[in-house]
Amino acid sequence: MKILVLNCGSSSLKYQLIDMNNEEVLCIGLVERIGIDGSILKQEKDGVEGKLIKEEPMKNHQDAIKLVLEAVLHPEFGGVKEMSEIEAVGHRVVHGGEKFASSVLITEEVEKAIKECVDLAPLHNPANIMGIDACKAILPNVPMVAVFDTAFHQTMPKSSYLYGLPHELYTKYGVRRYGFHGTSHKYVSQRAAEMLGKDIKDLKIITCHLGNGASIAAVDGGKCIDTSMGFTPLEGLIMGTRCGDIDSAILPFLMQKEGLDADGLSNLMNKQSGVYGMTGISSDFRDIEGAAEKGDEKAQVALDAYVKKVQKYIGSYAAEMNGVDVVVFTAGVGENGIDLRGRIASNMEFLGMKLDEESNKVRGKERVISTTDSKVKMLLIPTNEELMIARDTLNLVK
Repeated sequence: MKILVLNCGSSSLKYQLIDMNNEEVLCIGLVERIGIDGSILKQEKDGVEGKLIKEEPMKNHQDAIKLVLEAVLHPEFGGVKEMSEIEAVGHRVVHGGEKFASSVLITEEVEKAIKECVDLAPLHNPANIMGIDACKAILPNVPMVAVFDTAFHQTMPKSSYLYGLPHELYTKYGVRRYGFHGTSHKYVSQRAAEMLGKDIKDLKIITCHLGNGASIAAVDGGKCIDTSMGFTPLEGLIMGTRCGDIDSAILPFLMQKEGLDADGLSNLMNKQSGVYGMTGISSDFRDIEGAAEKGDEKAQVALDAYVKKVQKYIGSYAAEMNGVDVVVFTAGVGENGIDLRGRIASNMEFLGMKLDEESNKVRGKERVISTTDSKVKMLLIPTNEELMIARDTLNLVK
């Protein structure tokens, strides 16, 4: 079965066409500037030199998806010869609230429920809905599946997801921890068990999705019991531009001192903070590391704070699970940050984590990076959310 995987943003669309008979990626592409001047599609095919590039106006997601479907039929850079070969579409949907604890076939009722979660993800769910509606119009008879970022975390107990707020705020508005990056955490935890030849039900795994946006999850027996992101993706680690955990009383203080309204405060915490705000340099950790190497004190402090925060979550989740068998590093920083991985593991020997420095000298490749006598296995696993979406789509459509 050939499955088209779509990840729709407000003005962008990432996609892959995957043959699930052997999980081969037939082609991969990105559409940018949807609804903006300069709309462009770029598509690649493994083993074929160069890229397919199409620059033409795309006023909405339906225009973009039409162009995607033309591109996947391209004789050189495409993956199918006829549209009928696409037998299902898997959609990444950011927020499913408490309504969805797993991926689902998309029906009118499901789409209505996704729309009801717009208040919880106003920047993401509307774009996801636009992608679903566009596919319904263009591929009306092709089954579609919604795969939710929040679903994997729905196994958390109330003691993990309820905040210390009046209970009525949870019952009235759904104010609770939801967690994000669930598709990534699910994929790498399952892959970790496969790499080690273990049953995931017998493992206590801490998955570290460390990118520009970052989160950590405690996965006990294959089920998430806690995660660092909360009601929104703002909570938890210091990130590229997000502040992560802070004293809540800072918020009204800043509103008074800086004359900020709710939107201004949200912009400050989500787009002007993190390592970018701490350094004034960049949200890219490579730039921060480069500045630190040249003696920039702010850059060095930002990296130190980031490492400490990751270590705190690893330690707290090991305590919560009464132990840990595996720690996984994934996403942009986790997969490529050799020095940062080394620093995170450097003083965690008390947990049984011992890094193999030679094995750790790798970027973006599956590898065990702990020593043979390390009680806790440390793994580098490149995330593959698109494959996870395709697998869920295949299982539901079958």
